[in-house]
Amino acid sequence: MEKLAYTYQTTKPVTKKVHVGVVGSGDLEILLFPTDKQETTVSVCTGSDGFGDVWQNVLTRFFERYPISAQIVINDFGATPGVVYLRLTQAMEELADEE
Repeated sequence: MEKLAYTYQTTKPVTKKVHVGVVGSGDLEILLFPTDKQETTVSVCTGSDGFGDVWQNVLTRFFERYPISAQIVINDFGATPGVVYLRLTQAMEELADEE
C-alpha cells in the first residue's frame, strides 16, 4: 500500500459531503469533505505502488477544470487514470445535484 498526499490552491468551496465509488478490483472510492481553507488536500491510499506521477497528472488536470476547495480522501484498488477522472467528475455531479 502506498499513501500519497497532494495540495492544490483552489477558489470554490464546497458545502456538502460526497461519497462516490467503491473500493473493489479496478475501482476506487472518493470521499469529499468541505473545508474552510482556500486549498484542496488530497490523500490517496492505493494498492498500486509507484504511480505518484500519474496520480499527480490526473489530479492536476482535474483541479485546473474544477478548482473546488475541499478535503478529499481516495481509497484505490487499482483504478486506471480514466476511472479516477470519471469518479472525480461523478463527485462534481453529486455536488451539483445537491445544490
